[in-house]
Amino acid sequence: MGDARKGRLAARVLAYDSRVPQAVWTGSISFGLVTIPVRLYPATEPKDVRFHLYDRESGRRIRYERVTRALEPPSFATSPETDEETAVPQALRIHVASPVAGPAPAVAASDVVRGFTLPSGDLVTVAEEELEQVRPARSRTIEIEEFVDLAQIDPVFFEKSYYVAPARDAAASRPYALLLRAMQEAKMVAIGRFVLRTKPHLVAIRPLERALSLETLFFADEVRAPEQVIGPVPITELSERETRLARQIIDGLATEWIPEKHADEYRDELLALLRTKSGAPPPEADETAIPGIDTLMAQLKASVDATKRRTAYAGDTRRRGQRSRETRQASRGR
Repeated sequence: MGDARKGRLAARVLAYDSRVPQAVWTGSISFGLVTIPVRLYPATEPKDVRFHLYDRESGRRIRYERVTRALEPPSFATSPETDEETAVPQALRIHVASPVAGPAPAVAASDVVRGFTLPSGDLVTVAEEELEQVRPARSRTIEIEEFVDLAQIDPVFFEKSYYVAPARDAAASRPYALLLRAMQEAKMVAIGRFVLRTKPHLVAIRPLERALSLETLFFADEVRAPEQVIGPVPITELSERETRLARQIIDGLATEWIPEKHADEYRDELLALLRTKSGAPPPEADETAIPGIDTLMAQLKASVDATKRRTAYAGDTRRRGQRSRETRQASRGR
């Protein structure tokens, strides 16, 4: 292969890589004795308009820190460990503060401990080392446990959607296509488990037209029954005429699902409003701030010019003094 052709191929590969989003997980799907190397990509992209918060008076960005409230009593008794640098008990250093001492200092990450309130009302704390012991290891395989009819899964169980892509090697394409075709013909979805980052997930893998998708599912005890929220719905006798009229309204509004028809009008109006606003005025120059390169160069040049003027003035003064002394000496000689 010539150098020019290699260069064009490398350029196409780089262009392709720049368009493909970052995979959030790489591993494989275990399907019986078949293993399919795959990658996982988010299927959704929230486009909420997010604002930063600023102080109206100073114009500075508002930041959040981990702090304690001076007047809030401790939730638990601290250990008698001491700070080696100050030899002050940790309990005193963290929890005791004067109400008029100003903002509380930020708490170092090493001083933060996780706490959980049990149903009995007792507060228990857990160290990071203890969490590491029970934290599930990151999965490299999605084990398919069973196949079910998609219609049997209530959409309330769906949590987040991902696209499943075959790994970039020829060995992955054929088993991937096989699983996709078989699931399309069976009209079934695969149920499995895996660990994404540090959280175990129950998942449903379902076939789309040209690819597989993966839905993380809520566990059964995470989904509320309607009766728990709204209570029992009273049974009301409805006439056939009322039902028929309601069906006529439904039939009149029935159409195909076209997601592009349903835009976020609030977001569009908000963005249009933001585009009409002029940018916030820049902050006034701070005379005490460190000068920029242009300002520093100007100051250096001015300093050099002033030094030259002072040197020239001093030289003229010395020369005039020398001439005056010579004139006086000549006058005394005569």
